[in-house]
Amino acid sequence: MPIRVLRTVLASLAVLAAMPSATAFAAPEKPAAKRLVIVDQDAFEGPGLQPILMLLQGPGVEVLGITTVSGDGWAPEETAATLRMLELIGRADVPVVQGAVFPMVNTKEGMRRREALYGPMPYKGAWMDSWPAYNTMKRREPHGPFDVPPLPEGMPKAKAREGSAAEFLLDMTRKYPGQVSIVAMGPLTNLALAQRLDDGFAGRVKELVTEGGNFIASDIDGQHDEFAMQTAYSPRMSFNHFFDPEAAHVVFTTKWQRLVLVTGDANEGIFGSQPLIDKAVASGRPVARYVKQTAQAGFPLWDEVQAAAWLEPGIVTRKGQLAMDVDLMPGANYGALLAWPAGKGPGMGEQDVDVVYRVDKARVEGMFVDLLGK
Repeated sequence: MPIRVLRTVLASLAVLAAMPSATAFAAPEKPAAKRLVIVDQDAFEGPGLQPILMLLQGPGVEVLGITTVSGDGWAPEETAATLRMLELIGRADVPVVQGAVFPMVNTKEGMRRREALYGPMPYKGAWMDSWPAYNTMKRREPHGPFDVPPLPEGMPKAKAREGSAAEFLLDMTRKYPGQVSIVAMGPLTNLALAQRLDDGFAGRVKELVTEGGNFIASDIDGQHDEFAMQTAYSPRMSFNHFFDPEAAHVVFTTKWQRLVLVTGDANEGIFGSQPLIDKAVASGRPVARYVKQTAQAGFPLWDEVQAAAWLEPGIVTRKGQLAMDVDLMPGANYGALLAWPAGKGPGMGEQDVDVVYRVDKARVEGMFVDLLGK
């Protein structure tokens, strides 16, 4: 072989040897799977819709749907408000499914009888006949369960998806077994109905995150804002549980893969102040414009804290575990939370619950601003 040809061959081999082999190329990273979530919410007025917006805006999150349940308001009005919110922010692709209008057993008349015997409950949600004199917030006038008064932001053109919330929960967990988280921000009626329709429902849910109850002692004689007065004197009487105690009992005595309770303690000192809202809406983007139109300064960020804790578990600064149920005995404590050390309940079906007691306030406020301003 001529020397010139040999040199050319050797040079070509050297170039090939320097090139990475096919196996040396890194395979393209598979995109991380989105976290699938269903939001079950008594979405009444601005504060009930802001946490839904946070979840819709959450990075790497796909909201499969929003199910409504009576609690702070009646489910038909909540459904209309949710549909309108989605229209205004350009997310009409997200299904909205109306859920239970009434609790499983509890009634407004039963609540009145208990109040006559044991004293008034300052806050009763959809069962309020009028707002107390100390109320400083602008609240919608109480009305009947199937009335949908004109919404300040306008009535929706879209309709809710056919079927019940319980059916939707069952359908989605059958389609995505073990992958769906449920963030339940109101009474637990829809969850209990789904479980009673299908005993395998809870086992297919990745995690259920609920909210309510106070466990850290507070200064009962100290100053309390208008929202904290009820829980200051009866900390275990959480609205999300005493509105439908039987549903709460079903949930707390059902075996979930993971059950979380974000307590009212976690919300300590975290309010939707006007400066915070102003920061969130400064971007002028669609979600920010909606919040600017509907937000009202002064409400505690109860459900926003719950949404934030699910979106970013690292904001939790104090947590624990308790075995839990609710009191179903007729009397002053009907619907009150019951708790025991984890694994040491009476063995009546109560489950161990991951309990969130405290969160990083600054990080929650930062998430509120960032997510609602996106």
